[in-house]
Amino acid sequence: MIKNLSKSSIKSFQPLKEYFLKHRLSLAVGLASLLTVDLLQLLIPMVIKRGVDSLTTGVATPGVLFHYGTLIMLIAFVMAILRYVWRHLLFGLSRKIEEALRNKLYNHLQSLSLSFYQKTKTGDVMAKAINDINAIRMATGMGLVALTDGTVLGIAAIGFMLYINPHLTLLSLIPAPFLIYVTRVLTSRMSSGYEKVQATFSDLTERVRETFSGIRVIKAYAREPWTYRRVEEESNKYISDNMELARSLAFFFPVMAIFTNLGLAIVIWLGGRFTILGHITTGDFVAFISYLNLLTWPMMAIGWVTNLVQRGAASMRRINRIIDEIPEITGPPMTDVELSIKGSIEFRKASLRYPGQSNYAVKGISLDIAQGKTVALVGRVASGKTTLLRSVPRLIDPPRGTLFVDGRDVREIPLKILRQSIGFATQEAFIFSDTVRNNVIFGREGISEKTLVRSLKLAQIYEEAISLRDGLETLLGERGITLSGGQRQRLSIARAILSDPQILILDDALSMVDTNTEERILDGVLAERAGKTNIIVSHRLSITSRADEVVVLDRGEVVEVGNHDTLIKAGSIYTRLYEKQALAQELEIGV
Repeated sequence: MIKNLSKSSIKSFQPLKEYFLKHRLSLAVGLASLLTVDLLQLLIPMVIKRGVDSLTTGVATPGVLFHYGTLIMLIAFVMAILRYVWRHLLFGLSRKIEEALRNKLYNHLQSLSLSFYQKTKTGDVMAKAINDINAIRMATGMGLVALTDGTVLGIAAIGFMLYINPHLTLLSLIPAPFLIYVTRVLTSRMSSGYEKVQATFSDLTERVRETFSGIRVIKAYAREPWTYRRVEEESNKYISDNMELARSLAFFFPVMAIFTNLGLAIVIWLGGRFTILGHITTGDFVAFISYLNLLTWPMMAIGWVTNLVQRGAASMRRINRIIDEIPEITGPPMTDVELSIKGSIEFRKASLRYPGQSNYAVKGISLDIAQGKTVALVGRVASGKTTLLRSVPRLIDPPRGTLFVDGRDVREIPLKILRQSIGFATQEAFIFSDTVRNNVIFGREGISEKTLVRSLKLAQIYEEAISLRDGLETLLGERGITLSGGQRQRLSIARAILSDPQILILDDALSMVDTNTEERILDGVLAERAGKTNIIVSHRLSITSRADEVVVLDRGEVVEVGNHDTLIKAGSIYTRLYEKQALAQELEIGV
């Protein structure tokens, strides 16, 4: 049976070796119980043989028959106990492997850089984390049991059959070579079939996820029939691939049933003649048929194991491709020496571009932001503001020697320390399907109620939050659908300032908030964060006039640096942007 499993399939499970070693005691006890059950199964036909022979020879008595019956019941009772043991241990082991593998996959996914998620569909990742891991669980659970049970029981059954009559055994195994050949042919077809099915399932998952995520836009444009057709097309493709695979499986199992029953027919025809001619006893004949019936399961298990292992191997290869992904952005390991960040930032001829892009989003920027200063970044759309800010927490990786924090190359600072020292709020505020409290605290420990309330008040969202049905314990809908855009932005600002980070980055994080509220937020936040570094992107005048320094970007380059008054007098790009915003603000007030 093992030979029917390709080396590549077995090799795919190599990463699971550590889990088997970790739970080797449970594995050993479970396999020992399974093998003991197989041994006891093999004893029952011998007990039946003795009972039948005693009947045919006329030496049977009620006491003898009761003895044989009691022995069979005792064996069955012990088998029941041991079967519970091995099912609990071996199937439990597969569940532990499932848990460990899912945790390992999720932990690794979190370590991967943003570029991975830009090139990988969310539905594909979801399919791997659910469907593929379930297939691996079945392979390591039922697959392991069927492989062990079928191999041991099959070899032992053939041994007992040879003991009873070698000639009859060889005749009954005539179909075996044909069965092995068919198995080898269909195995390769099933392996590629499972790969194709899993890939199609990923596409279907992504299509459904995308449809529900964009359901508000779909309804607004009345495009339900169009999205329905797109999901239907993916669903039909998934069914088509499954049906193609099902045809291989549908052919596989009937062929096996024919060959196994062909062996039984040979035994009935020839074994019956051997019994009549006295070459074997009636008890031998009954026991031989019992062993042949036991052999039916191992022969069927070839298909069962092949099915499970091929599917599990296909899934394991897909999981391995993710685990083998190397994070593009890494930092030095954490050390016992505590490193604190004060907040100065310096760019030295920094040029940045996104993975897979040939053009630079930011080109040769040199900029020095002193600790405790408030800096405003302004510029037209696509001028490089967001790209520049994303490089500070290394969401985009700056080249070595181009970005320094506290005079230290940002690549030499452990990522955890760097990112914990930065509060980052963007225009696209992401709200989790959780309570208001948990969205702001965000899993951070040691946060007092006073600190939480302070951050909510500074973000001008406290009164609105406590007025919700359950106050701060109110569950928000998926992506904060129950909140307005401005509320989501203010909640994300509260999250960013909660831990009072040394560096605060607000990347157009107040774009959906009205001017008066924006001014109150900035007044409170900047007053509270005096002496700490703040970098703010805004298209409104309320921030630029407050900033210690204004940096103007255009086409990925710094074109102007200075305070508000200096830049206004210069009469260049900043002046035009200022006048445009002033006009827009006047019109807004007039309306």
